[in-house]
Amino acid sequence: MSTSAPAALEALIEEATVDAYGEDEQLTGFFTMIEESLAVPFTTTVLGVEVSVVGVDPAEDGRVVARCARGPVRQAVGILDLPLPEPAPEGWQGIEAYRYRAR
Repeated sequence: MSTSAPAALEALIEEATVDAYGEDEQLTGFFTMIEESLAVPFTTTVLGVEVSVVGVDPAEDGRVVARCARGPVRQAVGILDLPLPEPAPEGWQGIEAYRYRAR
């Protein structure tokens, strides 16, 4: 996975937040962008364990989280903490823009 150029990330941030009036609406914009563009399911490794990312959700604490599954076990992992596999799934740029903005 190659890191997007800052200008490309800024354009994605603008796209996600163009009509947002505050943090809650900006979170909704990023969640919507990621949900609509991220190709799920995909497999990645979290803490040394292979999991399947089956979707994304907005969390009550103001984060976007990935819904991870391994067999019957389900766990939400913050998008900021989610390692992406190589090659990254289609739509990973939305996650990278969210991470860039969070810095």
